[in-house]
Amino acid sequence: MSSRGVNNLRFNQDHGCFSCAMESGVRIYNVDPLTEKLRLGIESVGSVSQVEMLQRTNLLAVVGGGAMPKFAENAVLLLDDSQRDMQKKLVMEITVSQPVLGVRLWRKREVEQKSFISLIVVLRNQICVFGIYSDDPQSAKHLVTLDTRDNPKGLCEVSPASDRPILAYLGHKRGSLQLLDLSKACAQPNMSMSPVTINAHQNELACLAINQDGTMVATASTKGTLIRIFDTVNKKQLIELRRGADPATLYCITFSPDSSFLCVSSDKGTVHIFAVKDEKLNKRSTFQKMNFLGQIGQYVESQWGLASFTVAAECACICAFGPHSSVIAVCVDGSFHKYVFTPDGNCNREAYDVYLDLGDDLEF
Repeated sequence: MSSRGVNNLRFNQDHGCFSCAMESGVRIYNVDPLTEKLRLGIESVGSVSQVEMLQRTNLLAVVGGGAMPKFAENAVLLLDDSQRDMQKKLVMEITVSQPVLGVRLWRKREVEQKSFISLIVVLRNQICVFGIYSDDPQSAKHLVTLDTRDNPKGLCEVSPASDRPILAYLGHKRGSLQLLDLSKACAQPNMSMSPVTINAHQNELACLAINQDGTMVATASTKGTLIRIFDTVNKKQLIELRRGADPATLYCITFSPDSSFLCVSSDKGTVHIFAVKDEKLNKRSTFQKMNFLGQIGQYVESQWGLASFTVAAECACICAFGPHSSVIAVCVDGSFHKYVFTPDGNCNREAYDVYLDLGDDLEF
């Protein structure tokens, strides 16, 4: 994903901020208004491959990588960015057996005004889940290890809902997806888990997304033409959406906060917006009413995006929904795009900026 020294981009759980893992360290940005909130330089953290925020708290999970790493690629550092001294910033460090390809955080608020945090570490063919109490980071312990299919992209997502955190990750068969109730894994550490399996695609999975309350999961394969949405409870396919006719590499899939819409970015340089709840808003082929059979029939009956906008082609970007029917796209070339769409398919640019050129002294 590297461009202008950007190794990875991630939105936080409410999409109000995004983190930037860079050759020059770590940067955190607020989305609306767009401002730089935190900068950790290469002298503090070295070059970094992964950064994950925990909501809007001061906690960050950081993984070293890139050209000048200061920390091992098989270690996850939990940092408290409210501390000025780097030694005090380091809350804890967890070392695993392989290079870390992805990291996710989930938090459950406890009654006694403390939080239980799950740290999810994604390896090439395993996912390791650790549990941490916020008032005692040294209490961190390994909860469960989940075996997966070969996962070079580190695919894994968790719904942020405190009452129903669903972990979505690769299954054992090509194109399959597994779903696990993370709260059960945390309540019964080291117990044998029985995840739900969904056979989502014929090709390998390339992109995953799960909605805020953990009731729906969206998938796309390496072919990149179709996005399928499944019910996480009964495993049924709810809707199939078509990004395009030609293959593409998908970078990101994201649900809107209320799950009414879905946005998708790809190497074609287009961000597509789909309706999920009111499917009538999606565009249909002009040939839909014709009596086609077989594969051609499936193509012309597809649901296409209701709106779209463009960014630089072959430039990796993440996308998410903002307030007032807006969609944000953040690209590794440093560009920031904000568009507003309407149910009838209009999509107009509201803002453009270069986030890497920003900097201010504001704090969370």
